Amino acid sequence: MLLDAALLVIFPALMAFAASSDLFTMTISNRVSILLVAGFAVLAFATGMPAAVALQHVGAGVLVLVIAFVFFARGWIGGGDAKLAAATALWLGFGFLYEYLLYASLLGGVLTLTLLEFRKYALPGRLSGSDWIERLHRRDGGIPYGIALAAAALLIYPSTPWMTTLG
Repeated sequence: MLLDAALLVIFPALMAFAASSDLFTMTISNRVSILLVAGFAVLAFATGMPAAVALQHVGAGVLVLVIAFVFFARGWIGGGDAKLAAATALWLGFGFLYEYLLYASLLGGVLTLTLLEFRKYALPGRLSGSDWIERLHRRDGGIPYGIALAAAALLIYPSTPWMTTLG
């Protein structure tokens, strides 16, 4: 029962925290990625995940980390986004990686277009004075892509073996 609770809470809670943190501060703490990696390790062991399967998950995480680091180095994404995507890939493995990246891309595109449209108009007076909304409204501001990464992960997570094998 404790294991089931951990599977139900750890990944979704960290994803929700990453998304809200990125929305409000435009940063995703390294602690979130570290907790995701540690949570994966503990739960992979606790659920009896075979070593070969665990190594495939690690391979997915490393692959995404390498690609995301290139994107970060080119200034296309933030460092927190790169680490979050890699830690998420670790949890999802190659079996759900394509679906995750597709959803993250589509949701990220919608988020980007929505923010670009939002930035075309004057900020309503009711929203002025809120630092995070003003930061989102700035034309030179970034896109809190962690929202799309987390949303894509949460869309896929119920289909993963982590959830389908709950007792």
